[in-house]
Amino acid sequence: MKKILYSFLILSSVALSAQKNPSVKFAVANDVVGTVGMFNARKVIVQSSNIYKAPSALPQDLKKYSFIAEKGLTEYKIKNGYEGLDRISLAQLNSQYGLPENTPVFIEGYEFSDSNMSIYGDIMGNIEVKDYNGKKAVFLSTSALK
Repeated sequence: MKKILYSFLILSSVALSAQKNPSVKFAVANDVVGTVGMFNARKVIVQSSNIYKAPSALPQDLKKYSFIAEKGLTEYKIKNGYEGLDRISLAQLNSQYGLPENTPVFIEGYEFSDSNMSIYGDIMGNIEVKDYNGKKAVFLSTSALK
């Protein structure tokens, strides 16, 4: 009976850690993923923005982000001279934590399977390496800026 209970608790914790956070609103600028909150805090660098309400409304160049656009996706254009925000590829992030570069990364419960994607450093809040389906993966929660 104890084994069944422990197994249930372990599976529950894995399921909870992989749940998508519906309060996070993702954004993209210069082919790098951030959050709407991150850009709202830096309005001075924003030239313009386009809000797409559903994955089906995304233009062709943003279709690869449809998996994070369930609640919409905002595309920002950054003013010239302000493109120098810190960024890191998910492959580099995996390497920093001793994982193979092609390992999927989980950001707020969303699975980023393309480790060639980059994220802005400003969205990196709590980072942990956890077991997911028997393999180690990086789990990242965004900072207070959501």
